[in-house]
Amino acid sequence: MFFAQDGVAIRGFDTVAYFRNGAPKRGSPDIAVMWKAAYWHFSSHENREIFEANPRAFAPQFGGYCAYAVARGYLTDTDPDTWQIVEDKLYLVHSPEVARLWQEDIPGNIALAERNWPGVLFP
Repeated sequence: MFFAQDGVAIRGFDTVAYFRNGAPKRGSPDIAVMWKAAYWHFSSHENREIFEANPRAFAPQFGGYCAYAVARGYLTDTDPDTWQIVEDKLYLVHSPEVARLWQEDIPGNIALAERNWPGVLFP
């Protein structure tokens, strides 16, 4: 299950662009694919094809919910402009303020979030 506002993952941003462009880029509803009960938008047909070949490699961790919140045992939405790739995995966080907390101990926060996931989905 992925956090999807109005059925669209990552608020319509292209998840592959984080990896290929090193920056978030808004996708287009005309270049979309349905995966895990959400529509994923892409900025190019090439990015959509890359995603379709291996969606788990590009989907954000923890269902697209804030990685810091999951580490703390709850769910909240994310800001697609506040992100980090760690060991080839995309992590999104709620806000720039929360990103500062996340960055204080990234390995520890990831370990906590992995222990809490997916239990926070179904408390």
